[in-house]
Amino acid sequence: MNFLLLGPLSVRLNAREVHVSAPRQRVVLAALLLNANRVISVDRIAEYVWDDAPPPSAAATVRTYVMRLRQSLGEHASARILTRAPGYLLELGEHESDLGQFTAHRRRAAELADRGDLEGSSAELAEALALWREEPLADIPSRTLRDVEGRYLQELRLQTMELRFDAELALLRHAEVVPELVRLVRKHPLREALVGKLMLALFRSGRQSEALDLYRRTRVLLVEQLGAEPSADLREIHRNILSAHDRPRPPDPLEQPATAPEAAVATAPAAVRERSCWPSPAQLPSVPLPLSARSGALARLQHFLTTGTMPAGMVATAVVTGRGGVGKSALALHAAHAVRGSSVHGQLYADLGGAARPLTARAVLPRFLADLGVPRDEVPEEEPEQESLYRSLTAGRRLLVVLDNVSSTAQVRPLIPGSGGSRLLVTSRRRLADLEGARTLLLDPLDEAGSLELLGSIVGPARVGAEPRAARSVLTVCAGLPLAIRIAGTRLLERPHWSIGHFARRLTEAPRLLDELCAGDNGVRPCLDADHAGLRRTAPAGVDPAEAFTALGAAGACSVSSSRAAVMFGCSEAQAEEALDALVEANLLGAPLGGRYRLDALLRAYARERAEAVAVQQHGHPYMRAG
Repeated sequence: MNFLLLGPLSVRLNAREVHVSAPRQRVVLAALLLNANRVISVDRIAEYVWDDAPPPSAAATVRTYVMRLRQSLGEHASARILTRAPGYLLELGEHESDLGQFTAHRRRAAELADRGDLEGSSAELAEALALWREEPLADIPSRTLRDVEGRYLQELRLQTMELRFDAELALLRHAEVVPELVRLVRKHPLREALVGKLMLALFRSGRQSEALDLYRRTRVLLVEQLGAEPSADLREIHRNILSAHDRPRPPDPLEQPATAPEAAVATAPAAVRERSCWPSPAQLPSVPLPLSARSGALARLQHFLTTGTMPAGMVATAVVTGRGGVGKSALALHAAHAVRGSSVHGQLYADLGGAARPLTARAVLPRFLADLGVPRDEVPEEEPEQESLYRSLTAGRRLLVVLDNVSSTAQVRPLIPGSGGSRLLVTSRRRLADLEGARTLLLDPLDEAGSLELLGSIVGPARVGAEPRAARSVLTVCAGLPLAIRIAGTRLLERPHWSIGHFARRLTEAPRLLDELCAGDNGVRPCLDADHAGLRRTAPAGVDPAEAFTALGAAGACSVSSSRAAVMFGCSEAQAEEALDALVEANLLGAPLGGRYRLDALLRAYARERAEAVAVQQHGHPYMRAG
C-alpha cells in the first residue's frame, strides 16, 4: 500500500491504482494523509472541504464522506482510517507514503551531515527530491488546503534543494550544480538564496563575470519589481566575488576555497542541521512599481517599521486601512520589501481573505509553524497550543509578519509574534481600533496628480497628454481609486483604437457604470460587494445601514446631511447619523465635510444598483419618505 502526495493524489494497493473520483472525498483523503498518525478534527476537515465556510450540516456530511472513502479504498486500506474524538486518524507507516519517505530521507540527511558525512547527506537529499512528481495537491479542489498545506510542501521542496546545493558546494562540485541552479533561478528569480548559490557555483567554476552579471540582473529585478535592494547575505557574496575578480583562477580540488557566509553554512555539518530546523521564510509577494504620490505614506510606514519601539511585552504593529481598492496591500508590500534588511530572521505573509471569505488564524497557524521549521508531526492539534508554540518560536527573533486583507481583530491576535524585535504589518478595510498599541495609517484615494501618474504609467504619458481633458473625465469617474484607474487603463491598453474621449463617454453615459469598470477577473463591483457584506448592524430600534444605503441609491443622492437623511429614513436625526456613520465605517460613504456626507461616482452607481435590486425583489417598496 502506497499513498502518493508529492504530485497528483493517488493510491496504490498491491500494484493496483485506486482512483478516488469524488472531489470532496479527495479533499478528505488529502487532509488525513497530510496529518497521518495524528487525529484531525471533523471541524478542521470541514474547513478544508468547504473552504472555511462549512454549512450547518458539515459534521454529518464529513462522516458520510469518510464512510464512502472507506468503501472506495477497500477493506485493508479503509481499516487504517480510525474514528478518534474529535475526528479521525489515518494510521500510516513511514514507508507507506511518498511524503513519509521524503521526511525519512531528510532526517537521515541531517544525521549524516551532523556526523560530517556530506557525501551521504547529499545522496539522501537527492533520494528525497526524486520522490517528487508534479505540483502537489493540484487535483484537490480546496483553496484552503492548497494554501495551508500546498505552500508548505512547495517550500519544503525548495529548502531541501537548497540544503543539497549547500552540501554539493561544500564537496567542491561547483560545475555540476550550475545547470540545475540556472533552471531554478529562472523559475524563482527573486529567491535570493538560490541566486547566491548560483553566484558561488559560477565564481568557483572560473566564471566570475557571469556571477557578477547575475548579481546585477537580480538587483535590477529586485528594485524594479519590489522596490528593494538585495539582502545583506547576497551583497556579502557579491563583495567576496569582487575581491577576487582580478585574480581569477580555477578552484583547486585540494584546497577549500574562500567562501561567503552561505557556503560556510554548507561546510559546517551542525549548521546545516540548524538551518533545516530554523528556516528564514521569505514569503512576500511581488508588487508593481510604487507611485510617487504614495511616497509620503510609504516613508512614514517604513520609518515606523524600522524605528518603532513598544513597551516590554508588545510588538510594534502598523495597520494600513482604507476603502477597498485604494492600494493598501501594494503600499504595505512595498514597505515590507524595503525593510527586509531589518527582519533578519525572515518574513511571513498570509492573505486572510477579507470579509467575504475570511481565513481564520486556525488555518494559518499550522503553516506559519511549519514555515518556521516545526516538523509537521510536532505541530500541536489544538489552537491554544499552536499559539503558544508560535509565540515561543518568534520571541526574541526579528521577523516581519504581514497579514493582508484582515476583516477583524480576532483574526490578528493569535498571529501576533512573541515579544522582541519582530514587526507586524496589517492591511484592513476596518480601522481595527481594538488592536492594542497599533499605529494606524489611513490611505486616502489618489489626488488628481497621482491619478494621472497611475493612468500614464499604464497607457503611456503621451496618450494621456494628447487628451488631458478626457483623461480627467475618466479619472473623475474613477474617484481616485487605484483599482478603478488600473482597470480603466487596462481597458484602454487592450483597445488602442479607442480614444480616451470615447472611453470617457462610455463611462459617463453607461446605464450601469460598474459594468464598464471590469477587466478580466478584476472589477470594482466585487470590491464594493465586500464592503457591503461587512456592514455592521445597528440596534433593533435603529436604522439598518444597508437599507439607508439603498435609500440613498433610490434618491440618486450625491450628498446628504443627517437632518435630510432623518426625513428620508423616517427616524430621528441621531438614528440617521448612526446609520450614516456605519456606512462611513464600511467605506460606502465619504466622511462628513461641512455637515454633509458624500457619495462619489462609484458609490452612487453601486447604491443605484442596490436600489434597483431591491425594487425587483419588493415592487413598490418605499425607499424614501416625504418630510
